[in-house]
Amino acid sequence: MDFAAAASDRVLWQGLCDGIEADFATLFRRHNKLVYNFAFRATASWAQAEDLTQATFATLWRRAVDRQIEPLQRDSAAPVLLAMARHEVLNNARSGQRRLRLVQRIIDQPERVSANVDDWLAQEAGMARVRQVLAVLPENQRAVIELVVWSNLDMAECAEVLGVPVGTVKSRLSRARQKLATTEVAQLLGGDS
Repeated sequence: MDFAAAASDRVLWQGLCDGIEADFATLFRRHNKLVYNFAFRATASWAQAEDLTQATFATLWRRAVDRQIEPLQRDSAAPVLLAMARHEVLNNARSGQRRLRLVQRIIDQPERVSANVDDWLAQEAGMARVRQVLAVLPENQRAVIELVVWSNLDMAECAEVLGVPVGTVKSRLSRARQKLATTEVAQLLGGDS
C-alpha cells in the first residue's frame, strides 16, 4: 500500500510544513482538480483556471519552503487551498491581463490552437453566461455558491475559507438560492444543504 496515498491531509500538511516535496506532490494530486474547477467557475476561462491553479500551488510551496505554513486546523486541506485560490482569483480579476494575453496569442497564432478549442470556447461561453446570471448576487453570496455548491465544501469549511460564522454561510446560501430560484441556473444550485 502506498503510504502517501493513504496518508491524511493533516499528515501530508505536516510534511509540507517540514518541506517534504513528496507530501506537497501528493496534496497537489489530491486537490488540484478541486482548485482548478473552483478557478474555472470563478473566471469562466480554462486558461485562467490553469494559471490560477499553478499560482495557488506555487504560493503554497513557496510558503512551505519559507516556513510560513500554519498547521492544518481541519482534517482536509481543501478549505485552506480554496482560500488561497480565492485570493489568486481576486488578484487576477483586478488585473485582467492574463485573459487579454491569451486572446492575443490565439489571434496571432491560430495554427497553434488545439483541435478541441471549439469545445473549450463553448464551455467558457456557458460558464460566462452562468457568471452573468450570478452577477446579480452580492460577492459574498457568489462566494458561498462557489464554495458550497460547486466545490462541495460543507458549511463549516466554507465558513473557515470566508472567515465568517456557519450561520452566515447558511443565510447567504439561502438568500442566493431565493434570488436565483427563477433563473436558468436554479437547477445548478440544488436544494438546501
